[in-house]
Amino acid sequence: MLSASIEDYIKAIYALEVEDHKATTKKIAQRLGVKMASVTGMLKHLSAEGYVGHTPYRGVQLTENGRRIALDMIRRHRLIELFLSTTLGLTWDEVDADAEVLEHAMSDRLIERIYEHLGCPEFDPHGAPIPSKDGSIAPRRGVPLDQLKEGDRARVVEVCDRDPEFLRYLTKLKLKIGSEIRVRERAPFSGPIMLELDSGTVAIGPEACSRIRVSVEKRPKTRQRTKRG
Repeated sequence: MLSASIEDYIKAIYALEVEDHKATTKKIAQRLGVKMASVTGMLKHLSAEGYVGHTPYRGVQLTENGRRIALDMIRRHRLIELFLSTTLGLTWDEVDADAEVLEHAMSDRLIERIYEHLGCPEFDPHGAPIPSKDGSIAPRRGVPLDQLKEGDRARVVEVCDRDPEFLRYLTKLKLKIGSEIRVRERAPFSGPIMLELDSGTVAIGPEACSRIRVSVEKRPKTRQRTKRG
């Protein structure tokens, strides 16, 4: 049985590979809030155990065994988050911290009972896909909100869950999974984006927009007029 520390390292490396396409010692240290010397020592251990490989100038990459463990931990984490949210009524900014603790303690049997109890869900409270028991995971949906153009309509499908303060900020804006939005205006020079919601118009900065993924509504095709004569 792996220690919680090893599982956290493997999960962090997977997240960096997905988000940044590169898991370096510095980035791992920043994500886990530990010293780089600690990361160096742990990476040597993970490499010796066959969980990671190292390529010069490209950081570390999970092996197939490492990836399997990472996806299992992510499945546990996201199912627990959903259970805490839907069954116990915790808000989406509260569930991550408790899931971080519980994911290491629950048995496989209990995790699968939670999965069945929740109706075999596909997504967690923040819209992220829940890996299957066989280790597969669906692609992320949508595109970052900051890629939208003026006039685009979309629906929020996923938000970054790493910062509870950010989630509380979205709650204050009444922006949640499933919210339908329209880009009313984009300020120049990386300024804020004005969004139309059911609850009104809000301004949201580019950094926050980059943490929100949306499914864009296709615009109807316009017919081209044919010239006569």
